[in-house]
Amino acid sequence: MKKLAMGILLGLTLMGCSNLNTTEKSALVGAGVGALAGQAIGGNTAGTLIGAGVGALGGAAVGNYRSTGSVLGK
Repeated sequence: MKKLAMGILLGLTLMGCSNLNTTEKSALVGAGVGALAGQAIGGNTAGTLIGAGVGALGGAAVGNYRSTGSVLGK
């Protein structure tokens, strides 16, 4: 039953991300990668949260650059 619930939750989560723009998708990927790196380096919750924040900012900057040609906006 838990596997079914997790599968449904994962499916709904992925469907909710289908209409994101490039900047938002890059921010999500950056946050995920940053959280993993923060956990690997720090090994605690603070490291994970800091890594997620820095990764989200970096990912958003990269995504914005890819879509507009500028890191800070149009």
